[in-house]
Amino acid sequence: MEKGTVYLVGAGPGDPGLLTRKGEWVMGMADVVVYDRLLDPSLLALAPDAETVFVGKERGRQALRQSEINDLLVSEGLAGKTVVRLKGGDPFVFGRGGEEAQALAAAGVPFEVVPGVTSAVAAAAYAGIPVTHRGISTSVTIVTGSEDPTKGQTSTDWAALAKTGGTLVALMGWATLPGIVETLNANGMSADTPVALVQWGTWSRQRTVTGNLANIVERGRQAGIGAPVIVVIGEVAGLREEIGWFDRRPLWGKRALVTRSRTQASRLIELLTGMGAEAVELPAIEIGPLDDYSDLDRMLKETASASHRWVIFSSVNSVEYVWQRLRSMGMDARYFAGATVGAIGPATGRALRERGIEPDFVPKRSVSEEVIAELSELDWTGKQVLLPGSAIGRDTLALGLASLGAEVHKVPAYTNTRPVDVEERAREAFKVGIDVVTFTSSSTVRNLLDILGNDRRLLEESLIACIGPITAATAHELGLRVDIVAAEHNVEGLADALVTYFAAGAAESAGRPNGGTTC
Repeated sequence: MEKGTVYLVGAGPGDPGLLTRKGEWVMGMADVVVYDRLLDPSLLALAPDAETVFVGKERGRQALRQSEINDLLVSEGLAGKTVVRLKGGDPFVFGRGGEEAQALAAAGVPFEVVPGVTSAVAAAAYAGIPVTHRGISTSVTIVTGSEDPTKGQTSTDWAALAKTGGTLVALMGWATLPGIVETLNANGMSADTPVALVQWGTWSRQRTVTGNLANIVERGRQAGIGAPVIVVIGEVAGLREEIGWFDRRPLWGKRALVTRSRTQASRLIELLTGMGAEAVELPAIEIGPLDDYSDLDRMLKETASASHRWVIFSSVNSVEYVWQRLRSMGMDARYFAGATVGAIGPATGRALRERGIEPDFVPKRSVSEEVIAELSELDWTGKQVLLPGSAIGRDTLALGLASLGAEVHKVPAYTNTRPVDVEERAREAFKVGIDVVTFTSSSTVRNLLDILGNDRRLLEESLIACIGPITAATAHELGLRVDIVAAEHNVEGLADALVTYFAAGAAESAGRPNGGTTC
């Protein structure tokens, strides 16, 4: 059997955006992914068809011994599979990647190393600490903190390190920090030397505690710091107060529930995490194809040559599914020749432009009633209008256009359903704590309440933010308090509304407004 290839891939310390482009590329080829504990689980989605094997370990516990991991990589490689060994940080920086490479080489299994971003540099950088800095530190030493220097069995020359100067970074050093501090101090390092502890570096749960060699252990204990931690020792640790950035973003420390469908949630998650929030993904809707497309196909064919016709898309989903149907019938963008095309919302407009169609009409606001007000200035007599949308979409736009004299064909293009088997995930999310629940449609409100068994009490401790007034009205009708309504009815506007709200300190003020705040 032809041998496969094993890729030893560094995933970085936590932030999935730190995976390299080559790392992403090999994940897409993987038959098997063998992965560690300290990885963002979203990275596994890059290998949707691969078998995944968890081999994570932590102090005192491990799924597989290192020798067993080596054997697993060898056997899968010899079986002709493309294997990704996905490791936290960099494979060759205290990642035991060298041992795995030796085992593969000895067995004659082809392998490649894809370096990753080590936590020794990245976690410090996310805490606002450069490990080298002109005029302060021109060298950096990275050591493992898993060996207690007071036990007399360490292979690290701590006495020399105490006198070297520069920056000292200890990985996995929290449990042995008292011994490290004691040894460095006993060998001449000043008690005033700045020290920083960075827990969960680059993750949304990152925490940083600063002090000096004399007080850092006590400060870490008082703060409840625990593994995984890197320890940064040296004058550069004192720069955090000046250039800290990661944990000073506007939504830092907030847990935001994202109820949008998984296919649409990525942009909102990207915006929220970019602003410092921890986005908790819990899709309350699922978008999917219809069982029967005969009605949509018939309307597309019948209106293909109609004069005075409009096609108005209400969402990105309607664009995507109409395009799929056009392709299935051997048609393309030329179908829209002679038609007037409308896009409700900027994202829908972008979806059309990506397919070579410049929309003729994009309303100032995406609320159906306001769209009708804008369109009422036109003469609709004899106009045919095709409105492809959700199978359970609102009829407001269709009824409004019909009242203006148009011949309206409102046709389902996709389904909008409630996900199944997510009840336990939902309750666990609220058990941990949610600062703000984001709703992007009326369906997300109704479905989340259904998922929660209509237990509104679970939502009472969280802020509720809605993408627009229609969604907010649905929430009010269902007995929910709405705190935030986005002024711009898109995910960018929703994220901006959260920033404005928290910046104003409204989350801490006594008594939340019953009617909600438009931001």
